[in-house]
Amino acid sequence: MIRALTGYSTRNPWKVIAFWAVLGIVLSALTPTLMGRVTQNQAGDFLPRSYDSAAALHIAEERFGADPDATTVTVLVARDDGEPLTAADRKRIAAEAAKLANRRVTMPREDDRPKFLVPDRSQTPRVAPAMTAPDRSFELLSVQLIGNPTDPGVQGVYRTFRDSARTQFSEAGMRTGFTGGLADLVDTTDSHETAAKVGSALLMGLIMLLNVLAFRSVLAALLPLLAVVMIGGAAGGAVAGAALLTGRKLDAGTPDLITVVLLGIGIDYLLFLLFRFREQLRARPGQSAREAAEQVSGRVGTAITSAALTIVAAFATLGVATFGQFRSMGPAIAVAVLVMLIGSLTLLPALLAAAGRKMFWPSRTLDHEPREGRAARLGALVTRRPLTMLLGSVAVLAALAAGLIGIRMDYGRGDSGDRTPSAATTAEISRALPAGVSDPTSVFVTAKGDGTLTTARLDGLSRGLKQVKGVGQVAPTVLSKDRGAARIDLYPTADPQSQEARDLASGPIRWAVARHTPAGATAHVGGTAAIFADISTAVDHDLRIVFPVAAGLIALILLLLLRSLLAPMILMLSVGLGFAATLGAATLLFQHGLGEPGINYTLPLVLFLFVVALGTDYNILIADRIREEMRRPGPARTAVARAVRHTAPAIGTAGLVLAASFASLATVPGNEQMAFATTLGILLSALVLSLVLVPALAALLGRSLWWPLRARPVEGGHAQRGTPAPALGPDQVKTY
Repeated sequence: MIRALTGYSTRNPWKVIAFWAVLGIVLSALTPTLMGRVTQNQAGDFLPRSYDSAAALHIAEERFGADPDATTVTVLVARDDGEPLTAADRKRIAAEAAKLANRRVTMPREDDRPKFLVPDRSQTPRVAPAMTAPDRSFELLSVQLIGNPTDPGVQGVYRTFRDSARTQFSEAGMRTGFTGGLADLVDTTDSHETAAKVGSALLMGLIMLLNVLAFRSVLAALLPLLAVVMIGGAAGGAVAGAALLTGRKLDAGTPDLITVVLLGIGIDYLLFLLFRFREQLRARPGQSAREAAEQVSGRVGTAITSAALTIVAAFATLGVATFGQFRSMGPAIAVAVLVMLIGSLTLLPALLAAAGRKMFWPSRTLDHEPREGRAARLGALVTRRPLTMLLGSVAVLAALAAGLIGIRMDYGRGDSGDRTPSAATTAEISRALPAGVSDPTSVFVTAKGDGTLTTARLDGLSRGLKQVKGVGQVAPTVLSKDRGAARIDLYPTADPQSQEARDLASGPIRWAVARHTPAGATAHVGGTAAIFADISTAVDHDLRIVFPVAAGLIALILLLLLRSLLAPMILMLSVGLGFAATLGAATLLFQHGLGEPGINYTLPLVLFLFVVALGTDYNILIADRIREEMRRPGPARTAVARAVRHTAPAIGTAGLVLAASFASLATVPGNEQMAFATTLGILLSALVLSLVLVPALAALLGRSLWWPLRARPVEGGHAQRGTPAPALGPDQVKTY
């Protein structure tokens, strides 16, 4: 199957290139619109209804008309001169708010895409008075907009509304402040806009520079980016289409993560092919470029397929998670990687066949065998002192893994500090009102059967909630239209995103609700703090399931590829140590060094999948080449040295490219931990595990590495130094 795909692509390169060009362009144009329809930002919607906060969220939607697609912005309005608000001021605020509530906010045109490809997010916001500070220093308005906060169109509508409200109240002698999830996201995005553009430009420049340094070629520098862009466009459309067909919602951050993953692994796979293609052309100068491309693609395609399938298997295991964010993200990345795999087996070989030797123009490196460089010296060092190199690499990884001592999970949504206007507005509100006033914890009570509720019947519950330490204020009870449900809003004194607020919601508040809920009724605690408290429980449950399942599937793929019991075990142990070292280093830096509350709750799982699955790519490449070289005559250590010499440039360059791709996540607000950990994990996997630890073990174990089937050298194999060994069939491999 693999050789059939690569063979067809190298024999019909221009047809394959044209197909991917059309597919990439069409789906790239449709992807932003499709992604906007399948992404959501409400974390509570990812929880099963069996969780208390999820049940509360459904009651809010069904009985109180809460819009699941709505996002709320809190607007602070105060006098310019800092004086307390008068009765006349409050009337003026109400009048201006009514004008805003009757004015449709249009979405600004921010790009040149055709109008039919840009969903119109224009809307009339719902504006309502929320609360007045006890000292009358300000009044709060609640503004509701419809749409995903990460949608650029929704962000554009918010910016238009914010600027209009600011101007309108300023003309009335008032100043304004804006806070809430959407306001904070826009402020943070705007403050990082320059960094994001610079980071993206630097990433592309770095990829091109690494390719130029590796191949001394213009085409080899440009083609990886163009190829990955084409395949990535098709992959994004495939992910969005699959989500639409299955009815699954994606987390708002998934599209950015998919882009980074595809950029990294796509260029990795092309680099693997390019290095082997150049090696083949050097060794057989009389062979036609298309024939060389077909042979190389068929050989390397097997390793690429195994590497991609480890990623697919690892992320597909997230489909068994209970937390919907994981359950949708995993299959989405798996689909994207499958598309990239198909592109790697078709488009990339077609590009090699079409370009031929011109791929490496103007370099003359094809005309001669290069002198032994750093890669050869590394191979010689590892095989000359394997035990020393093994112990040294294990010591470094173990020292980093020691950082796991005292690790804590942080279920906050990121903290922009006081650097944004939204954060400053939040701080001003909290000085006069409970911190949770802009994001309350809500208790939803429903009557059993056909019963009804009254405020008097719920007085005991309200009094019990007022006595909970940490609850600053309890709002009056609100009944649903049919009086079958009620809502009681609580305003905790703690920041709704803090661990203190989550502990309060999951502990004392729920205990009070359990004690004081009247007979004949049931109650659920909802709100941001309660949702994230339940997410912590769901994530802990999923970690215990996904880790062993993913590890088992990856081990099975390695077993089928390497046809050995010992080699897969060694590779899995090495990437497991790499994962522990990476997570430990992140804990040392962010929790112990920078004093953050802990490690982001998604990091262990996502990092496990990335480091184990993506890191296994490099292990597969080096292990596959070591096995190939051991089939040639000569000592096993000499075979390991040759394998390191030939694969170190490809693995080193690919690792740097993939690490740089993940480092670009640092320009996305709130992704600093993810950027650091994945970048370090990929570098450790490529430069330490694959080029030092695994070769050192192979040098120590020799051909016993492939136990119980130890490949003997093929009789009569006396190819020149540097000549690739031919692909061998099962009948050519001697075992005992």
